[in-house]
Amino acid sequence: MNENWILEDFERALQQLEEALEFPHADNLLKAGCIQYFEFCFELAWKSVKVVSQRLSLPECLSPKACLKQAFSQGWVDSEEIWLAMLAARNKMSHTYDASEALNVYGALVGFLPALKVLLKNLRRAATD
Repeated sequence: MNENWILEDFERALQQLEEALEFPHADNLLKAGCIQYFEFCFELAWKSVKVVSQRLSLPECLSPKACLKQAFSQGWVDSEEIWLAMLAARNKMSHTYDASEALNVYGALVGFLPALKVLLKNLRRAATD
C-alpha cells in the first residue's frame, strides 16, 4: 500500500495551519478557522501513524490514543504530554463548543506546530526505510 497520499495531505494541512497562525488574529471567525485547520492536522497525524504502522507490519492502532502510543513507542514523537494535550484540544473542539475553551485551544496551537512537524518528518523517514 502506498502511504504517500496521507503524508502529503498531512503536510499540506500542516502548511495551511502554519500559514494561518503566522499572524495573531483578533477576529473570532479567523481563530475558528485556525482551530479547524488544527483539527484537520490532528486527524491526518494519527491516521498517518496508522497507515505507516500498517506498512511496517506494526501492531494495528485503531484510535487516536492507540496511534499516539504507537508513535511514542516507535520514537516518531518524543513528548507524549504535548500529544495528549493535542488530543484533549481536538476532543474539546470536536465534541463540545465553549467560546472560552476555543480561545484556550487557539492560544495553544502555535505550541503544537513543532510536534506536528517532527511527527511528519519521522513518518516520512520510517515510510522510506
